[in-house]
Amino acid sequence: MSLTEVILLAIALSIDACVVSFTYGLVIETQKRLNSLLLAIFTGSFQFLMPILGFYFTNIFYSYLQSYTNIIVFLIFGYLGIRFIKEAFSKEKTKKLKCLSLVCLFMIAIATSIDAFSAGISLMLCGNSIFSPSLLIGIITFFSSLFGFWGGFILKKFPASYLEVLGGTILIGLGIKALIFN
Repeated sequence: MSLTEVILLAIALSIDACVVSFTYGLVIETQKRLNSLLLAIFTGSFQFLMPILGFYFTNIFYSYLQSYTNIIVFLIFGYLGIRFIKEAFSKEKTKKLKCLSLVCLFMIAIATSIDAFSAGISLMLCGNSIFSPSLLIGIITFFSSLFGFWGGFILKKFPASYLEVLGGTILIGLGIKALIFN
């Protein structure tokens, strides 16, 4: 994957953290700076770590998967993209969002970074290194989370589902590119 593709991947992966932080920005009225930083640190850190875990997990099985890498990358990104878009139109949105305890922050970070684990698998299958893309994913997620929190706080009525559709479309595009051009 090129640097541009990794940046697009990082932006797509950061959408969940942005949307969750946006939602917290809508409802949190106290300690806004601290809460926005905590969300950004947790989501950014997990988005950095999960691709590394996915990368090394895949490394164990790479020799068995090598001839199917284009199809696997396409299926992973396609699945994630469709899931992003489906969630954008889902009627089931979380109502209770005021939990920002340490346990809750870990749960948010894990939930928003599961897709990054799959991205680590895809990076391995595409023959990329892992540290630089993971670092970029973590940094972009950190800032995306901050942007989401403060955007939610300032705008209060921003249609977050558009971000999910955009992220899903980017992931599907990367999957199609992997299938056709690799």
